[in-house]
Amino acid sequence: MNDQTEIPEELIQIIRKAEHVTVLTGAGISAESGVPTFREAQTGLWARYDPQELATPQAFQRNPKLVWEWYTWRRELIGKAEPNPGHHALAEMAQLVPKFTLITQNIDGLHQRAGSQDVVTLHGNLMETKCFANQHLVDNWPESDAVPPHCPICDSLLRPNVVWFGENLPADALQTAVQAAESCDLFLSIGTSALVHPAASLPLMAVENGATTVELNPQSTPLTRWMDFVLTGAAGELLPLLVTSLKEAFNNDA
Repeated sequence: MNDQTEIPEELIQIIRKAEHVTVLTGAGISAESGVPTFREAQTGLWARYDPQELATPQAFQRNPKLVWEWYTWRRELIGKAEPNPGHHALAEMAQLVPKFTLITQNIDGLHQRAGSQDVVTLHGNLMETKCFANQHLVDNWPESDAVPPHCPICDSLLRPNVVWFGENLPADALQTAVQAAESCDLFLSIGTSALVHPAASLPLMAVENGATTVELNPQSTPLTRWMDFVLTGAAGELLPLLVTSLKEAFNNDA
């Protein structure tokens, strides 16, 4: 296992030759953009609430107005954040390799805003809205004083398109993530605690299927001992270095 803060030349050469690169990102990459973590969002008016009491279907059924307003507040917080150099570097990396799959546990949409395409959102996207009863994804709805508003398709209450406690991950997203972890030849785990399952098992699937594995994180995690390369530091600093080194390697080939 290589544990270092610089980008090893061996890793650059492995990425340069990779046919399919899969990346998993967690809260760490968004924290660098100032996005508060789930727990950190409990400030001000919301400090007296347990987030697990606001992020369940049962909570929404009990008090849909309260839950809607909490997520509206969180959406406003995220709206003030901007993608950081780590997000932009991943969007650029996707253009340099034959096949690239980006999987995220984050619900903030920053990867998409940085230009990443076809992001696999395991836990949903806070910037999207769906209805509670039938999962209709909706972009807009008639103005009214109702909080939350109603679905223009079926009239059920609208809710954020995120995965709440007690709900299953989106089946299509999970299947895509598993297939990418099992079929890639290089897997990068970035800014994730490796504690939340099933996402935490994806890097181990890559290990079992013979992929080269890389962890990029400021601290060690339960995954660290299984990784081929461990880059210690912030994604916003290390990922741009990695992409710059990769571009130089490709330019040297030309």
